[in-house]
Amino acid sequence: MLKNKCITIIDDDDLFIYLSKRTIEELNECPRIQVFNNGQDALDFFNQDLISTQIPSIIFLDLAMPILDGWQFLDEFIPLKPRFLKTDIYICSSSINPSDLERAKSYSEVNDFIIKPISRERFKWLLENMNE
Repeated sequence: MLKNKCITIIDDDDLFIYLSKRTIEELNECPRIQVFNNGQDALDFFNQDLISTQIPSIIFLDLAMPILDGWQFLDEFIPLKPRFLKTDIYICSSSINPSDLERAKSYSEVNDFIIKPISRERFKWLLENMNE
């Protein structure tokens, strides 16, 4: 199903990373999962010449991270977006602040704002409906 797909998690929460990876792996044929603990590490990676299997189909992006937070990552990632046209971006945050939701809606590159934790059913739906 997703065997040749790449999923990226940009988050500094080890428990969220562990549970997300485990759920994704259980739901699919073990796609490639890349993990970055802050936005800067992800940007450094995405600024390289990537082969197609390194380009994520989905990015799960946290907002509150050290070094470069989710908002800063988005601002730096937008100029790269033409190289990532088939990449869906989901903000995954524990924030329930309405201003965060409104700010997320202001980015056309963001597919949705998901409040953590993400249910197994939600992961399943997201993975089944990602861009091809």
